[in-house]
Amino acid sequence: MDRSNKRKKAAVFDHYLDTMGGGEVYTASVVRCLLQQDFAVELFWEDTGIKHNINKFLGIDIDLASINHFGYSLFTQKGHWLQKRQLTHAFDLAFFVSDGSVPVLFSKKNILHFQIPFTNVHGSSLLNHIKLSYIHHIVCNSNFTKRVIDKEYSLKSEVLYPPININPEKTKKQNIILSVGRFTDTLHNKRQDVLVSSFKNLVDEGLKDWRLVLIGSSKEGKTMIEDLKALAKGYPIEILTDVRHTTLEDAYTVAKIFWHAAGFGVDQEKHPKQVEHFGIATAEAMAAGCIPIVINKGGQPEIVEDGKNGYLWGTTDELKTKTIQLISNPREISELSDKANKSSKRFSKERFFKELSKIIG
Repeated sequence: MDRSNKRKKAAVFDHYLDTMGGGEVYTASVVRCLLQQDFAVELFWEDTGIKHNINKFLGIDIDLASINHFGYSLFTQKGHWLQKRQLTHAFDLAFFVSDGSVPVLFSKKNILHFQIPFTNVHGSSLLNHIKLSYIHHIVCNSNFTKRVIDKEYSLKSEVLYPPININPEKTKKQNIILSVGRFTDTLHNKRQDVLVSSFKNLVDEGLKDWRLVLIGSSKEGKTMIEDLKALAKGYPIEILTDVRHTTLEDAYTVAKIFWHAAGFGVDQEKHPKQVEHFGIATAEAMAAGCIPIVINKGGQPEIVEDGKNGYLWGTTDELKTKTIQLISNPREISELSDKANKSSKRFSKERFFKELSKIIG
C-alpha cells in the first residue's frame, strides 16, 4: 500500500500527566488537536484510565488515542538509546514534555515542550546538544519559561501559549473570590496559605458577605489541605478538592474575583521553578469574566496588565488594598470583568490549534 494513504502516527509523552494541572491541559490539548488532524495518536502511559481522568477532571476527550505501555516504560528509564530510536523512528511526529532532560527522538518531526523553567541541569552539555540536533521545534509555554530555557540550554525556543479550557455561560456573579491550583507543598507551592491569611485579615477588618473558594487537586497535598482547613476554620472559606471539570467551570462562572499567589516570597531570578510558569487558571478565570488580582511574578504579567484587565500585586498589603478598592467600586468590577473576558481570547483553543498546526506542518 502507498504510504501516503496511511494515517500519520504521533507519539505523545508527558511525565506529569497524572497531576491533572495546567500543563496537562496543554498536553491533552495537543493530543486533541492531533486527533482532529486524523493522526493515530499513541499516548505513552502506564494505564488506560488516564484517558477517563483527563475527560473527567480536565474536560478534554482524547478517547480515540491509544495507550502505549512499552513507550511509557522505555522513556521512564535512562539509556536504551537503540530501543528508543527504533520505537520513535516508526512515528511521523513525536511530542514530548521535558522533565529537564532531553529525550532521544527519531521520528520524522520531533517537538520538545518545556513547561518548567529548568536551571542547573547541565542543559548546554555536549550530549544534550547532540540530542537537540534531532529536535525540530522547541516550544515553551510562556516568555518567562523561554528566557530561562534559552539561557540554560543555549538555544532559541519558541512560545506557544496554552489554551483556555472552559466554555463559561453568562450568569449572575456572586461575592466570591476564587483561587484555582493544585494543593502541593513541593517546589511549585501555590501558597493558598497566604490567600487564606489575607482573606481572614479582610474579614477581621470588616469585609462582609464575601466568600473565598479554593479549588485544586489533592494528590500531592493531603496534609497541606488539613492545615489549610484548620487555618480557615470559623471563616467563610471553602476548600474543594478533585472536582469535576464541570464544577470548576461553574466556579469560574459565578466568582467575581480571582486570586493567585504562587511564588510569594520567592526570588524568581534564583528560583524560577517556584513561581507560576504561565498561569492558565488566571486566563480561564478571565474568560469567565472573573477579575484577576494575581502576584506579579512568573508568567502572570504576560496575562494581566495592571489596572487594564486586572491587577498585579507584590505584597499582601497590596493584595488586600487592591481587592478592597475593587469590591468598593461596582462600576469598576463591571468594566474590568468585560476587559478581562476580551483580553483572554488571545489564549483561545482555536488560536492554540492554529499555531500548533503550523508547527506540525
